[in-house]
Amino acid sequence: MAFAMLDAPRAARALLTASAVRERSAKMLDLGMAGELSAFTVDMDRLPAAADLVVEVIRGNYPDLAIPFHARWRHFRAGPHDLGADLLARIADPAERGRTAFDLAIVSVLLDAGAGMAWRYRDAATGVELSKSEGLAVASLRMFEAGAFADDGVSARADAARLAALTAGDIARGFQVSDTNPLVGLEGRASLLARLGTTASANPQVFATRDTPRPGGLFDHLAAQAEGGRLPATAILAGVLAHLGPIWPSRVTLGGIALGDCWHHAKIRAGDASDGLIPFHKLSQWLSYSLIEPLESAGITVTHIDGLTGLPEYRNGGLFVDMGVLALRDPAAATAANTVDSALVVEWRGLTVALLDAIAPLVRQRLGLSAEAFPLARVLEGGTWAAGRRLARERRDDGGPPIRVVSDGTVF
Repeated sequence: MAFAMLDAPRAARALLTASAVRERSAKMLDLGMAGELSAFTVDMDRLPAAADLVVEVIRGNYPDLAIPFHARWRHFRAGPHDLGADLLARIADPAERGRTAFDLAIVSVLLDAGAGMAWRYRDAATGVELSKSEGLAVASLRMFEAGAFADDGVSARADAARLAALTAGDIARGFQVSDTNPLVGLEGRASLLARLGTTASANPQVFATRDTPRPGGLFDHLAAQAEGGRLPATAILAGVLAHLGPIWPSRVTLGGIALGDCWHHAKIRAGDASDGLIPFHKLSQWLSYSLIEPLESAGITVTHIDGLTGLPEYRNGGLFVDMGVLALRDPAAATAANTVDSALVVEWRGLTVALLDAIAPLVRQRLGLSAEAFPLARVLEGGTWAAGRRLARERRDDGGPPIRVVSDGTVF
């Protein structure tokens, strides 16, 4: 027991990495292929057909195969208008543009958990009606450019003090929430932003080296770590987990360290104090992918992008369920109120990460591209996420996932 207690902090730190997500998700897939999971069976013979569909979607959406990275920036569109690019183009100074891009990306990603099937956002400037991730993105951008996250109430930036004071009512107004237009997890989203503000204020050595405390201060912190103008993507995730970790609801801790998006599963064995735990860090990795372009725009080359993992969310996961790679042992469970800490959801997410690693080389092979030319971030964008969404729209009237998950707005 004493050894386990001493080992706990080291084991906890190891879980706060993308490599731990990948390794433990691979264990989940091994369990699934051996028929040892409680909620799912796995049929790897169906994976080539899933890869064929992904390639079909890629060629349809990107005939020239010029696919951008999977990132929040893809969602800041209203019709033909790229609102994110338009906003940043107004800022001449590269460093300030980087801070502003970080401000926007961080705030928007934290607001990006599943919206629910009923919510819609109508963009007044363009007249476009949006839902799901695109609606959440444009709603957050419109709040951002209107000064809703700034101390002065006017500037397109996010200030720590203003974020700390945000309420669910503020988000509801900006996101056009009403009794007839409900948004899932409203309180959870507002709490995340408030904790973001508190965390940024409490850590000026990270978030205020060139300005007053703001999420965009993380840009300066990460840029300073670049060596020879190069920064590995895993360093971005490490910074996000280390410095934004306190914002996540406290669920699982180990050795006094909060583990964020990390969950229990009895069959994930590690031989140390982290036995029975599997991390995902979905929103942190989604954020890390979304911070790559602002850094590269500032002249920093981001390397080792495949050091991050695929994202365990319901579009990627839905692809594998709808294509028959994954099947529920109890089909009725698909419509049950599955909580994010349930064995079913934990298994689904772990299997999704591992299957994304398994499908990526099949997709590359069909496209005749190398891993360097076509990293996982492009497979996701091209890609698995889009294919999962297409299947959802074809198979279910509301375009929802094949398995119902009860979200609090901080995970999915």
